[in-house]
Amino acid sequence: MDWTLTIAGLVVIVYIIHPWFDIQTFQKVIGITFFLELFYLTGHYLMAWPFPTPLVLVQLFVVSGLGVMLGVVFSRIWPLPLEKGFERIIRTFLIVIPSLGLGMGLQVLLQGTQPTQAIYLLFALAAWLGSGRFVREDKELPIQQKRVESTT
Repeated sequence: MDWTLTIAGLVVIVYIIHPWFDIQTFQKVIGITFFLELFYLTGHYLMAWPFPTPLVLVQLFVVSGLGVMLGVVFSRIWPLPLEKGFERIIRTFLIVIPSLGLGMGLQVLLQGTQPTQAIYLLFALAAWLGSGRFVREDKELPIQQKRVESTT
């Protein structure tokens, strides 16, 4: 519990101080957290999952916040290309696969050896959703002047 509240406080401080994380990014974190809370609450009533305690709700916030933070930093280093194609596929693999490993470490740190949520998957999802924050700007191509000749 100490780790969860400490990390939650650090996440909020980073989102307040750092210029890459504006209000839209924080709204994305809150939206992902709200969706996950509804998902686990619905799972409790429909499939008899454990009821999400307040500590679990804070853990979901921490996972969403850190995941989006990783995605934004990755997006700043390698902005999202304008065109769809092979580069986007490679970029997706290079954010999701390492974030699964980091998410497993975060899951052990937050929930120990008997987890009740798939935090590593939620972390990877949040990182992928956060990685669309910065988009590559369109390159200005020089306009070539062509001379039109008449054929008369």
